Amino acid sequence: MVLGIESSCDETGAGLVRDGVLLGQAVASSMDEHARYGGVVPEIAARAHVHAMAPVVREALDRAGLTLGDVGAVAVTTGPGLSGALQVGVAAAKSYAFSLGVPLYGVHHLAGHVAAAGLAGGPLPNPCVVLIVSGGHTSLLLVRDLARDPIVHLGDTLDDAAGECFDKTARILGLPYPGGPAIDRAARDGDPRAVRLPRPLTGAGDDPYAFSFSGLKTAAARWVEGHRAVGTEPRVPDAAASLQEAIADTLTRKAVRACTDHGIGTLVVVGGVAANSRIRALTEQRCAAAGIALRVPPLALCTDNGAMVAAIGDLLVRAGAEPAPLDVSIDPSAPLEYAALTPRPRARRAA
Repeated sequence: MVLGIESSCDETGAGLVRDGVLLGQAVASSMDEHARYGGVVPEIAARAHVHAMAPVVREALDRAGLTLGDVGAVAVTTGPGLSGALQVGVAAAKSYAFSLGVPLYGVHHLAGHVAAAGLAGGPLPNPCVVLIVSGGHTSLLLVRDLARDPIVHLGDTLDDAAGECFDKTARILGLPYPGGPAIDRAARDGDPRAVRLPRPLTGAGDDPYAFSFSGLKTAAARWVEGHRAVGTEPRVPDAAASLQEAIADTLTRKAVRACTDHGIGTLVVVGGVAANSRIRALTEQRCAAAGIALRVPPLALCTDNGAMVAAIGDLLVRAGAEPAPLDVSIDPSAPLEYAALTPRPRARRAA
C-alpha cells in the first residue's frame, strides 16, 4: 500500500492506494486564508501545510481503516510547485519513509493528475491523449505507460494557462478568488454569445496543439473597460459565460483534433480546471461526436489531492521502479518528462 503526500500549493493531501484502488484520502485547504489577498501567498501556504500534515495523514488512514504499519511505500510531490510548500511535504514523506523503513518515491505533480483518472475508471489506455488544465498549466500530452515511458508534449501554453485566465478575468469582473469556480457560478445566468471573444491559436496557420490565453484575458478586460468608459457596468454573467465558452471551445477543439490526428481513441482531461462544468459538458459532446472515449476524474480528484500522488507511487511500485534516495530534493520548476522525479535521461519533446 502506498501513502501519497501532496503539498505543492495550498492543499495538503494524503491518499492511500493499493493495486490501483483508492482506499482512503483526506485534504485540508488553506484557500480561505489566501482569498483575502486574491491569490496564494507562499508563506501562508507553507505554514498551513506544517499544521495540517499529520492530521491529514491520520484522517486518510482512519477513513481507510488502516494504520501507518500497513504502509509499504511513500510517494510525495517533489515538483513543480511552491518551494516552501514542497519542502514541507517532502520533509514529512522522508520522515514517514525512514521511520517505517519503506521506500520513498518522488513524483511529478502533473503526472499525479494524469494518474488520478485511473483511480476512477481503471487503468488508462496505452496510448492516450491527455489534456491537463490547471491553475498554472495547460498542456496536450501523448501518454503511453505512465510509470515507464517518457511523456510526449504535443503542445503547451505559450503564456497564461487556462486557470490563470479564469483567475485574472474574475478579478477584473469583481468576482472572488479562486476565479475558476466563481466564473463557473456566474456563467449559469449568462449568455455565452453575448460577448465576442477570440479563440486563440485556432487559425489555419497556427500551431494546432499550442495554447495562449493571455490575449483572451486582455480581450475580456477591454470589453469591461469599454463599458465602464461610457458609464455603464458590464453584465458579469454574460462576460463570465462568454469567457468560459471561449476557453472550453479552444481546449476541446484542440484536444479532439490531437486524438484524431494521432489515431488515438481515448482523451483524458485532468487538473483543477477540469472541474469546470462547461469544459466537461463540451468535451463530452465533442468526444461523442468524434467517436472518442472520454476519461475525466470525479470532481474530488480533479483538484490537488494526495490520492493522485499515491496513484503514481502505486504505478511505480508495480513497475519495479527504483525508489528515490532519502536525500531527494524538490524541483519547483520541474519539467514534465517522466512521472518519477529521479535522475533519468531527458525525454525528447515532440516536434
